[in-house]
Amino acid sequence: MLQSFFILCSGADKNLLEGCSEGEKTKYVGIGATVFFTAVMAFLASAYALFTVFDSIYPAIAFGIVWSLLIFNLDRFIVSTIRKRDRLSSEFLQATPRIVLAIIIAIVISKPLEIKIFEKEINTVLLKEKNAMALNNKKEVATYFKSDLDKNKAEITALKNEITDKEKEVNTLYETYIAEAEGTKGTMKLGKGPVFKEKIAKHNLASAELDTIRKNNLAKIAEKEALNKNLQADLDKKVTETQPIIDGFDGLMARINALNKLPWLPSVFIMLLFLAIETSPIIAKLLSPKGEYDFKLEDLETALKTTLEQDKYQRSLLLKTSAEMHDKVYQDIATDKQLYDLQRKNATNLLELQSHNFLEKQKKTL
Repeated sequence: MLQSFFILCSGADKNLLEGCSEGEKTKYVGIGATVFFTAVMAFLASAYALFTVFDSIYPAIAFGIVWSLLIFNLDRFIVSTIRKRDRLSSEFLQATPRIVLAIIIAIVISKPLEIKIFEKEINTVLLKEKNAMALNNKKEVATYFKSDLDKNKAEITALKNEITDKEKEVNTLYETYIAEAEGTKGTMKLGKGPVFKEKIAKHNLASAELDTIRKNNLAKIAEKEALNKNLQADLDKKVTETQPIIDGFDGLMARINALNKLPWLPSVFIMLLFLAIETSPIIAKLLSPKGEYDFKLEDLETALKTTLEQDKYQRSLLLKTSAEMHDKVYQDIATDKQLYDLQRKNATNLLELQSHNFLEKQKKTL
């Protein structure tokens, strides 16, 4: 049963192989097994590749089955259409397009499995890229909010500086009228004279202005600090909203790019391994000598070709003979006097009718 299945996979004619030796059957069983296991590898590779895209096992398995059947059909077609010829060069020339196709298939199959084999190394590369992307994202978001934050901070600083400057002015006026009262500065007279009253009035006015400025500026500072908190909250929210996009940077293309950043030699060896697996049925077919199956197949093909050529030749002779016979028959009819007179009479009647019809049309136009 297993032998019959692998012979089916090889694309060989089971009826022709029935009368062949066991060695010939074994050769095609091996070719069919290679075709089958290549399709199995294609299923695993494509299913894993689609699983990284959809994160769901069901579409991955469905596409994997379709892809493996496609690869199986292509491989079976490639192997079954190669015919053994008298010269290896002509066989190789015949197989060249199929070998190119096999190389393309091998590359397509090997890439997803490379991603799976080097998964840990790829995860490390992706982690570094995600961290860099997260830092750049924070910088970009902070730059977006920076102008508003800096403007508010500058305005808060200006309001605080205005309070500080007024406090310094009040303190200076306080020291001035105290020194005037003590007689250490100003008029240098001890006591609370007119100058003292003038200076303390200036101090009281400045102190009242300080209270007003402090009250107004502290209210404005509170508003701007609240606005700063809102801007900072928006900044943090923006970073939080964009972080899942960065965390989701784990698709098939990202993994392929990460794989390309790893050392290339291991990937080349894996690709060569799949290339050897994919091209092995073709190479085995090319290198194997002509066997019983090939001779039987050639016999059937040449017999069919001969039959078709004979049928074609017979049809051409039939056409040629029939044409000659009809030429002779019509030549004999042309010399018949009775048929000639009848044809002449009919032609005369037809010409008379045409003449009368033409005359009637001419009368209508006048």
